[in-house]
Amino acid sequence: MNTILEQLRCKLKNGSVVEQLIFVNIIIFILTYFLGGVGFLFNNTQNFFYTWFALPANIDSFLSKPWTVITYGFMHGGFPHLLFNLITLYFIGNLFTNFLSAKKLITFYLMGTLLGGIVFLISYSYFPALQQQKSTLVGASSGILAILIGLTTYMPNYEIKFRFIGFVKLLFLGLIFISWDLISLGGNNTGGHLAHLGGAAYGFFAVYYRNSFQLSKFVKEKKEKSPLQTTYKSNKKQTIRTTTNETQQKIDTILDKISKSGYEALSKPEKDFLFQQGKK
Repeated sequence: MNTILEQLRCKLKNGSVVEQLIFVNIIIFILTYFLGGVGFLFNNTQNFFYTWFALPANIDSFLSKPWTVITYGFMHGGFPHLLFNLITLYFIGNLFTNFLSAKKLITFYLMGTLLGGIVFLISYSYFPALQQQKSTLVGASSGILAILIGLTTYMPNYEIKFRFIGFVKLLFLGLIFISWDLISLGGNNTGGHLAHLGGAAYGFFAVYYRNSFQLSKFVKEKKEKSPLQTTYKSNKKQTIRTTTNETQQKIDTILDKISKSGYEALSKPEKDFLFQQGKK
C-alpha cells in the first residue's frame, strides 16, 4: 500500500502538467464520493465537497463562497462525466503543450473555468427561463474547451488521426464541440452548456487578439520606418534581431509543414525545436 501511495506521490510531483491536472481531478472525485457515501450512512444528505466547492447559480449563495467560481472546475457529477473530460484533457492538453507551453495550459484551464463560471452566474440572473431554477455547476469542461478552442484558433488546419475515422482538422473538431453546446441549450443542462461556451470564448479571444496585436504591432513598426532615415545600431542588437527573425521563420516553416502533413511528419529535431520554443 505504501509503495502504491509513494508511486502516486512521485507521479503527481514529477508528471507533466496535464498528468497533474488529471490526478487532481481524480483525487477530488474520489474524495467527493467517499465523503458522500460516509454521509449517507449517517443520514447526512449534504455532501461536504458539493456544498462548499460546487458553483451555485444563486448570486447570494455564490457571494458567501466566491472561491467556487474556480473550484467547480475540479469536480464532476459522475464517473462518465469525469472519464470523458479527462480523456479529452489528456489528448488535447498534451497537444497544446507540444506547441505552446505548460504555463499557458494552466492559464487557459483556470481562465476558461473562471469565465465559464461567470457566464453561468449571469445566465441564471438574466434569462427568464433560468431565473426560477436552482442549480449548481461542476465539471472541467469550461477549462478544457478553453484549451481546445485556443489550440484550434492557433492552428486550425492541424489534423488529428482518429481510429476508424481518419484525419480530422482541429477546426472541425472545435466546431463539433461548439455546435453540440449550442443545440443543447434547450436541454436539462442549459447552464452547463452556457458555461462551456464561456470557456470556449476565452480560448478563442485569448489567442485571436494576441496574434492580432502582434501583427498590428509589426505593421505599425514597418510603417514608422522611413526609407531615408539613418540609424545607428549596435552589432549586438542587430545580431539578436536577426536571430529572432530566423527563429520565427523556422517556426512558420514547421507549422506550415504540420498544416499540410500533420505533426507526425516532423523530424525529431523539428519536434524538439518546437517544444523548446513553446517553453519560452
